[in-house]
Amino acid sequence: MTVGKLDFQPVEEHFDLVGEPVGDLIQVSNLVGILVSEIDPDLSDTKAFCEKYDIGQESAVNCVIVEARRADRTWYAACMIPATERIDVNGTVRKELDARKISFAPMDTAISLTSMEYGAITPIGLPEDWTILVDENAAQLEYAVIGSGIRKSKLLIPGSLFSSLPNAKIMSLTKASASEKSSA
Repeated sequence: MTVGKLDFQPVEEHFDLVGEPVGDLIQVSNLVGILVSEIDPDLSDTKAFCEKYDIGQESAVNCVIVEARRADRTWYAACMIPATERIDVNGTVRKELDARKISFAPMDTAISLTSMEYGAITPIGLPEDWTILVDENAAQLEYAVIGSGIRKSKLLIPGSLFSSLPNAKIMSLTKASASEKSSA
């Protein structure tokens, strides 16, 4: 399938283009409909990727790793948010995770815990006990472009696949603007 300037192929034919935990989960869970395309690893970050490969940012979905804390407990979760949206970490995400404090996970921590490369972390293959919060706009996409676990490729998945991931919850994660809040 061609999207923008990229030719996406079935991931089953190219497990060399995904991170190890990503490939493992795809095989074990029999996830279907996942395509992969090789890219320049220096262009993995969303804005540069979309510009270079003529992919609309509305199709790009970012994976944000958050660190939640309450008392002596610290845990992690992934949030999937369209590149065109702003995530409400301190409101919606904090409340959903029942955290007292929440922040973006430090880069080294995110890399270590996921066994994925920074800028390519994806919800497919995350630690089994992590919650995956998926913005409803991402889940409604016909196809979403997401990380592959490594910077040299991207995955193309049906938006509906998000709901089949372990511990996934579909909800609104976007930050309401001041005008939206006043009209509510």
